Amino acid sequence: MNRLWAPWRETYITKLTVKPKSCVFCRILAARRDKQHLIFVRKPYAYAVLNLYPYSNGHCLIVPNRHVGDISNLPQKEYVQLVELLREVKDLLQTALEPQGFNVGINLGRIAGAGIPGHVHIHIVPRWRGDHNFMPVTAATKVISQSLSAMYKKLDDACKKRYRGARK
Repeated sequence: MNRLWAPWRETYITKLTVKPKSCVFCRILAARRDKQHLIFVRKPYAYAVLNLYPYSNGHCLIVPNRHVGDISNLPQKEYVQLVELLREVKDLLQTALEPQGFNVGINLGRIAGAGIPGHVHIHIVPRWRGDHNFMPVTAATKVISQSLSAMYKKLDDACKKRYRGARK
C-alpha cells in the first residue's frame, strides 16, 4: 500500500481539537463580507468560497447556506442548487485558470476527513500535469503558486465575464 505523507497539514488538523464557538461556514455567510471571506458566488441555497487551506491553487468549496451535516439531509431544491453551483464553479475555474483536470470530493464525517463535519461541503481542486512535485517530500513545503487574494481576483473576473458584470 502506498502512503502519502502530508506533514504540512498537521497545523490545520491540530486546530480541529479546539472546538469553535460557531460554524465557520455559517459565520462567514452571515457576515456578508464576501471579499474578506473569499466568497465569490452566492445563490439562494448555496455559495462558493476559496479554501483557506488549499491543496492546490484554486481549491474551492461549494457550501449549502443551511447548516447541515450530510447531503442526505438536504431537500431536493438545495441539493440540486449545490450540484449546479459545483458545475458553475468548475466552469469559472476553467475560465480563470485553464486547468487540465479537477478533483471533486465530499468528506462525510470526521473519520472520512471532514474538517468541519457539521456543515457538508464539496471540494473542487483544479489540477495540472506536474502540479505536485518534490517540495513536500524533500522540504516539507507545499507550493501554492498564487495568493488567495490574487486567486479571488481571477475568480471575480471570471464571474463578471460569466454574469456580465453582476455577480451571482
